[in-house]
Amino acid sequence: MIGCLCLHGFTGSPYEVEPLVHYLKEHTDWVIASPTFPGHDTGGRMEHVHFEEWIKTAEMELRALEKKCDTIYVVGFSMGGMIAGYLAANHKIDKLVLMSAAAYYVSPRQLFLDIKQMVLDLFKGKIKDNELFQRYMRKFRITPLSMTFQFRRLIYNLRPYIEKIQTPTLILQGECDGVVPKKSAHYIYDTIRSTEKELVFLPQSKHIICHGTEQEDVIRHVFHFLTDKEPKVIKGEETS
Repeated sequence: MIGCLCLHGFTGSPYEVEPLVHYLKEHTDWVIASPTFPGHDTGGRMEHVHFEEWIKTAEMELRALEKKCDTIYVVGFSMGGMIAGYLAANHKIDKLVLMSAAAYYVSPRQLFLDIKQMVLDLFKGKIKDNELFQRYMRKFRITPLSMTFQFRRLIYNLRPYIEKIQTPTLILQGECDGVVPKKSAHYIYDTIRSTEKELVFLPQSKHIICHGTEQEDVIRHVFHFLTDKEPKVIKGEETS
C-alpha cells in the first residue's frame, strides 16, 4: 500500500494542495493525508504556536501512514516543502515532491513587478479586482508578527537538512513567484544528495502553483514522477 502525505504552506491550508490531492484520490488507491498545521485552522487570525508544532504535526501524520503503508511519498508546498525535506532527511521516504519550497523567500524582482501592477490597478480604480493584492491583504490581516517570526525560525532551522536528502526528488517552481525566488529551487537542486532529481520551472506560475494557470502541468509532472505513468485527461481549474 502507498501512503502520500501532502503539506500546505505558511498562513495557508490544505486548499493550497487540494487540486493535486483530489486528482490523486480520484486516480489512485493510495492512503492520502493532508493535515492542517496548528494555528492555521482558526477561521480568523492565526493562533500563536511554536514552529516545532508544525514539524511535530507532519511527523505524527507520517508515522500514522507508516503503520498502514510500506511505500511513502511526501509532497510539500512552500513552508510545507521545507518540512517535507526535513522528513526526507530523517525518515525513509520513497519519493519527495517540493513545490515552491521556501528555502529562500521573497523575490525582489517579482515583488516589484507585482507592486507595480497593484499601483496601476489602484490608479485605474481596479484594485479590488487585483487577486494578488486581495491575497496579500488577507494574509496581512490574519498573520500576527510573532507567527512570521516563527516561520523565519523554521526556515533557519530546517535549511541545513536539505543537504541530507537522498530521496528521489521532483522540484517544481513558478518563474513568476513573488514569494519564493527561483534561487530557492536552484539551491535545493544543487544541495540535495539525491542521484535521482528533477527541476521543473513553470514559466507562467506564481506562488500557489496548484491553483495557477499551469495547474494541469503541475498535476501532470507530479503524477508522472510518483507513478511513472502518464496521467489521464486533467480538467484544469484556473484561479489566478
